[in-house]
Amino acid sequence: MKPIKLIISGGGTGGHIYPALAIAKAIEKKYLNSHILFVGAKGKMEMEKVPKAGFSIEGLWISGFQRSFSLKNLLFPLKVVISIIQAFLILKKFKPNMVIGTGGFASGPLLKVAQWLGLPTIIQEQNSYPGFTNRILSKNANRICVAYDGMEKFFPKSKIRLTGNPVRSKLINSRSSEEAKLYFDIDPKKKTLVVMGGSLGSKRINQLIKSNLGFFKEFDLQVLWQCGSLYYEKYKENGTNNVFIYPFISNMEQLYAAADFIISRAGAGSISELSCVGKPIILIPSPNVAANHQYHNALVLVKDKAALMLEEKELEEKFKKHFSLLVSDESIQKELQKNLRRLSRPDATQEILNEIIEINES
Repeated sequence: MKPIKLIISGGGTGGHIYPALAIAKAIEKKYLNSHILFVGAKGKMEMEKVPKAGFSIEGLWISGFQRSFSLKNLLFPLKVVISIIQAFLILKKFKPNMVIGTGGFASGPLLKVAQWLGLPTIIQEQNSYPGFTNRILSKNANRICVAYDGMEKFFPKSKIRLTGNPVRSKLINSRSSEEAKLYFDIDPKKKTLVVMGGSLGSKRINQLIKSNLGFFKEFDLQVLWQCGSLYYEKYKENGTNNVFIYPFISNMEQLYAAADFIISRAGAGSISELSCVGKPIILIPSPNVAANHQYHNALVLVKDKAALMLEEKELEEKFKKHFSLLVSDESIQKELQKNLRRLSRPDATQEILNEIIEINES
């Protein structure tokens, strides 16, 4: 096989970083003579997570455009220009034979410059409703790897490959629920609610959980609550012998295995992992994301009867009713689990790797 020299750009949240790392590890395993460089946004979590995973990373001076009025927006045009120059210098120095973007602030300028230079590019679009940047980049991309049907509404049909989103390989190997509960030192016989607000935590979900701790008690549930490092100091005092609060849980395969029910945001990475895990879930999409893409992600599952969904504006009125239904009705639980597993694509990383190999060998 031809040697491969690759730049991968993805970051901002775990939903962009973990797929990028999964792809990188698959390439390393396939190509013993691979050279991989990551490009992220300075100050974002990829600058810490990627080196911990054993890969080199360069940072661009780039951030998103604030939808509400902000003085930071005055710097946005300057950041775009500088990040384009930085991307050009990185590409000229590293000389990759392919560039992959999994989303995040740095992906836009890096892939655009790569396309100007005539390099092959692959977009890995995790969401059912893509952002403006990927729609523009898709016109000159070689492949667009997607996780949902119907993406020809946004991308050139001939370039689309339905691969699914890469998930961490450990999640695919199922663990026993009792073993996982013992890992967290909780009652292995008791039904467990797992709460996740995304890698950065969720203010609204945390408020919801705190206000309903007494309600959860009525169902004799224990709660594993990942509240986010930003919120841990505020909520840690709510921990009891039935409520276990963590700032962040890195061992996600144990967390998913311990869950009997899950409340989660609707990021693309989370949904892909939840599909492989197949537990009854309530999705609460974040309204504070580009193009409201979490709502669209969740809506796909709701239409397939694979999850329940509540928007933040509905929580006060409808949460207790929906949660009671989820926990009390075993027929609904079984239907959600069956339909959710049917949507899973555990071989997504391999399918994306096949596209990379095809382009590299052509």
